[in-house]
Amino acid sequence: MKRGEITPGSAWALVTGAGSGIGRCYALRLARLGYHVLAVGNEEEPLKSLCAEIKCENTPEARYKVMDLARMEAANELFEEVQRDGLPIDVLINNAGIFSFCDMLATPTERIERMILLHDMTSTRLCCLFAREMIRRKVRGHILNMSSFSVWMPFPGMALYTATKAYLKSFSMAFAREMQDEGIRVTAVCPAGVATDLYGLAPGLQRLGLRLGVLISPDNCARRGLRALWKGRRCIVPDWWNRLFIPICKHLPMCILRPIRRKTMQFQK
Repeated sequence: MKRGEITPGSAWALVTGAGSGIGRCYALRLARLGYHVLAVGNEEEPLKSLCAEIKCENTPEARYKVMDLARMEAANELFEEVQRDGLPIDVLINNAGIFSFCDMLATPTERIERMILLHDMTSTRLCCLFAREMIRRKVRGHILNMSSFSVWMPFPGMALYTATKAYLKSFSMAFAREMQDEGIRVTAVCPAGVATDLYGLAPGLQRLGLRLGVLISPDNCARRGLRALWKGRRCIVPDWWNRLFIPICKHLPMCILRPIRRKTMQFQK
């Protein structure tokens, strides 16, 4: 069997932000590995389309839930619904995310609250709730949290996004150690540029980025993320060459960042 492959239909995987981009690729790959999939997102049509695609491939069952996860009570509500439906989750993928490129003082308060709630509070609560349930059921569970390469890029305009993703990386790595003796693997995935609509890039720019090797495809990111999860890696940067830039990104002086900031101010929103 392939790494991560199971007897078809013997376990469930939950993927948040599954309607598009990397989340959709995670859901499709998990279905092909034999998992029933519960797809969660805030728009119904993309989720319905995903479930229809999974069913067309004659893979295990696919269900979806439409839910706004950027709320204080979202994690408890989702967990309670999953329990009520009797779905034993063995794989949890915390992928849902929003992007912001804007100086902090110009960032609306609502956006600050929603990003912290979605990336940090909801993901943390889901990890705790489902990990406890995995331990109770005595299964070898897997939890994957989508962080970002930006944790090594504390640049102007990205203070909020970088901080929320840095928390998720730090939490995931520490939580992984706590869960090691319980047989639960936890992985933080920190991709650099991915060709999705998250950053607001036009399709043409996404294709150009893929050709130049500046961006990776969502499916490539999902494939490498799952491979790291099955191997028990605590943290991974999907493209090896991006790791070479980490020391540079961490220590770029303001004399370099200042002109970049002036050039990019037009893109802040």
